[in-house]
Parts: sequence; C-alpha cells; structure tokens
Amino acid sequence: MTAESAPEPGPALPAGIQLTAPVPGWAIDADVVVVGSGVAGLTTALRCTAAGLRTVVVTKARLDDGSTRWAQGGIAAALGEGDTPEQHLSDTLVAGVGLCDEEAVRTLVTEGPDAVRRLIGTGARFDTSETGDLQLTREGGHHRRRIAHAGGDATGAEISRALVDAVRDAALRTVENALVLDLLTDEHGNTSGVTLHVMGEGQHDGVGAVRAPAVVLATGGMGQVFSATTNPPVSTGDGVALALRAGAEVSDIEFVQFHPTVLFLGAGSEGQQPLVSEAVRGEGAHLVDADGVRFMLDQHELAELAPRDIVAKGIMRRMREQGAENMYLDARHFGADMWATRFPTILAACRAHGIDPVTEPIPVAPAAHYASGGVRTDLRGRTTVPGLYACGEVACTGVHGANRLASNSLLEGLVFAERIAADIAAVAAAPRPAPPAVRPTTARAESAAVLPLIAPEARLRIQRIMSEGASVLRSATSLGVAAEALEAVYQEALRPADPAAPGKPAQPGVESWETSNLLCVARVLVAAALEREETRGCHWREDFPERDETDWRRHLVVRLGSGRALELSRTATPAFPAVHPVDPPVPREPSP
Repeated sequence: MTAESAPEPGPALPAGIQLTAPVPGWAIDADVVVVGSGVAGLTTALRCTAAGLRTVVVTKARLDDGSTRWAQGGIAAALGEGDTPEQHLSDTLVAGVGLCDEEAVRTLVTEGPDAVRRLIGTGARFDTSETGDLQLTREGGHHRRRIAHAGGDATGAEISRALVDAVRDAALRTVENALVLDLLTDEHGNTSGVTLHVMGEGQHDGVGAVRAPAVVLATGGMGQVFSATTNPPVSTGDGVALALRAGAEVSDIEFVQFHPTVLFLGAGSEGQQPLVSEAVRGEGAHLVDADGVRFMLDQHELAELAPRDIVAKGIMRRMREQGAENMYLDARHFGADMWATRFPTILAACRAHGIDPVTEPIPVAPAAHYASGGVRTDLRGRTTVPGLYACGEVACTGVHGANRLASNSLLEGLVFAERIAADIAAVAAAPRPAPPAVRPTTARAESAAVLPLIAPEARLRIQRIMSEGASVLRSATSLGVAAEALEAVYQEALRPADPAAPGKPAQPGVESWETSNLLCVARVLVAAALEREETRGCHWREDFPERDETDWRRHLVVRLGSGRALELSRTATPAFPAVHPVDPPVPREPSP
C-alpha cells in the first residue's frame, strides 16, 4: 500500500453491475485516466497532458506490451502522390460492406494524414526512400500504395517506442501491471473514475482507484476469446466487459476479423499465433494450394489483395474442397535480400518454427485477429455513459463497418485519440454548475448487482467453445450450441460451491477477473451473431449465405440490463444515433 489516501466517503459509486473484488485500499486523483498504452491510449494521454490536464495512464502489463507493438503492416493514410482522402474513403466503404458510418470514415481519412505527420513529429521513424519520401506499400482492399511502414514489418513496435519515449519524457504518471476492474460514477450517473488491481509490482499493490471525471478506455481487443489468435495474452476484452457492466452500449461485436494469413503451426495450436502481414501479399506474394495453384484469381478482381473477409473465405473454401488444414503463401520469388530487409520479423518467426520462406511456401490459415465492433462511440469518442470515452480496438466508431480495411486501425487510434483529448479539454474548460450535495456512500452500492466469478480453469473451455461455434464459419446450429455451452459455464458459477466436489470456488484475482471478462464478451458476441441472420463482411452465416440489404444494413446494439439480461436492438440506418442528448456530462436527476 502507499501513503496516498484511500477512497473517502463521497460521490464515487460502482456503476451498474460489477465484478466481485475487494474494497479499494488506495486512490489517485486526476483529471483524466486513460486505460491502455497502445497508440490510442498513449496518444490520448499525451494530448491531454499537453492541454494541462492531470493525466494517469493505467496499463495491464508494461507500457509497450499492448497490441500496437505487434502491428506489422503499417498505417494507412492518403500521403502518396496522386492519392486523396476520397479514394481512401471509397476503399474503406467498400471493405465495410455497407455498414460504415460514412461521416466517421470521412473524419478518419481527412484528418488522418496530418495525424500521421504529428506522429512523425512525436518521434516515430518510418521507412523512407533515398530522397527522404515515405516508402508506401499496398495491402488488401487498397487501390493505391498508401501504407506507411517502419523497420520493414515492425511498424507497431516503432510507433510504440516513439510514444512510450514521449510519455516518459513528459514524466506522465503511469500505473503498470494493473488490471482495470469497474467504472465509478457519481450519484447522477457521471463517470468519476475506475477501480483497478495492481499485480504486485510498482508503486501500488492490490485493489485501488483512480478518481477522475473522464475515463478513456483504450484497452485493445478481445482476441483471446478464441483458441487461436494473433492477439497478445492481455487481449481479454476487459474494456468491453467493463463498459457493458457500466451500462454502455456495444455495437457490431459480431464482426470479428479473422486474418487470412496466420502462420499455421498445426491442428489444435492455441494461444497467440505468428502473423504473416498483409503487406507480404501487397509486395506480390501469392496464395496457393498444396499443388501450387493460385485459387484467389477467380474469387475477386484484386485476387490476393481483396478485402480480408473475402480472402479468409477463399482460403476456407479451398480448404474444405481439398480436405486440407491450411493453404500456402508463396513468396520465394522475393529472394533472400528482400526477405531480410523488408520482412525481417516475419522471416525470423517463420525460421523459428522450421520454415524458410526464401526456399519454401509458408503454411497459413485464418485466425482471430481484430474486433471491428466494440463500445459504441460518437465522433468525439464519447460512449453512452457520460464521461466515459473509448478509443482504438475497444471502440466502435462506425469506421470499420462489417470488415476493417487493412491498416486503418492504427490510423483510427490516432485520429480519435486526438478528438477525445480535445473534447475532454473543452469539457474541463467549460463553466460547470456547482456540484450538488452528495450523500456519503460505501465502496459498493447496496443496489449494485455483482457478477459471479468464473474460475480460471474455464478459460480454455470458453476459448474452445468459441472456436468451434463462432469462428470463421457460423450457423444457427453452431452458434446455438456455443450459446448453450457458455450459459452452462455461467450457471455453474452461480451455483453454491459443493464441499464434496473437487476443485475450489473462484476467488477474486487477475485470472478469475480475466476469465469473467472473456465469458461476458463471448456471450454477447454469440448472441449478436445469432441475431444477425445474413452473411456480411467477416460475419459468415452458412445458413444465411446472402447479404440482406433490406433488414440488415444496420447495426446491432447490445446492452447489459440491470437484471444481467442482454438487450439487443437495431439501428434504423447504417449511421449511429447520438450517444446522449447533451454534450458534456452534467449533474442531472436520477432516472425513475
């Protein structure tokens, strides 16, 4: 414990439903707390600090351990000669298959180029030509070379390095090795901070709180809900689960992008799998079957450079036709020099697993990669809970629609992080009414519902349920089986412990909290995938193989009701409705 004050009686209340956790034993006061240390979180934090706001960054591992540093391909923006934001807009809308919010995409592509230049100004070093111009490559779904990269195929690592260095230079306060637990709100439903658990390293220890009127979720994705994923172990859906418990809306969560070219390590391989970047295909690699036949040529006009959902489906179809477990990516024609200079990270990963792409095709298969949906926000990153923002993969801005265009994710994190910081600064500077008197409260509201803890042993079970029933290929049958199996996991946690039964009941702790979050997002994902009876983008229903433009060119919105029941609704159009009717979070009378 530290000498800092523990939470005092006052306006901080757990929001809605919460995890089972000890009462916070220490607290930090700030103007804004950013949860996550990828491109979205650190950009937000740096901009908030520059605006004079007391900013605290909370991150689950070390500052550079998030998903950003694993990004290989690059960052997309209209930076090349002859390219324009309109062309970038067009490619993004096509990839999103009718579900992009066009205003959000226009914001992304028009503000993107300057956001990348500011990132370069922060210290990020991208690959350049001998004349000093950015080297740009092409990836799936892009009709122009507009992907800036660094270190050949280590773009994320370079962006992470530059932002972490900038955070340290700014002496920005950070809390590492900390799992965020739940949102705190005041009596009027406005955000007032988060609770978190520090995992025994650093200045703090145990459960504490960061009290702040603005909370930014930048927690990354939820790829660990599946057995095989490109996501790091920290990607357990913590931000989406927290937001759902707090009463926020989640949208498009059924659209999980499965990267088509992940290094195939054998049937049954689980955990984080090595990614073979789309940029390899962008530089001319071909997808072939075991006989060396290029099978994407008749699937799409862009062949291997079609949008990711189309390439993943093409691979899965060929695997089914041939009874194969994988396909191959052939880039032997690159030669040793190009492999070593342009794709050194991928070359090393392949060789570490006994494959030499210089002399043999790379075995590949799709694996869970990116959540196109998440916590629903507006163009300023605001969620439906006043004072709670979301940015990056945890958020659903409407940019990605039913399928993310390659390398738009880092750009989305940059652009919307800057918008969030500007909004928080504007709210902080605006005249505010005097806060109303508040009644003393305990750390847990008596009316708050507490979720049962899920034992860590259930994690592998949840992942296998999801991979078997809600992976690339889905149907009412497979999703129904998955829903029943997930419900069984939940019901087992609700039952009182049997002294005669083997094993111990789940105890509060990082592994139980992570598993509880995984079960939460898994149940929501399956419910949404069952509801959407069509095939669109990366949501592939075998029993509804066609796209339905009449009933389903709209978004699914999910809330977790006060009784823990999921509430699903559809938007009227592909555009998102406003998140809440007033701009800044202000004191208001409680709802009846």
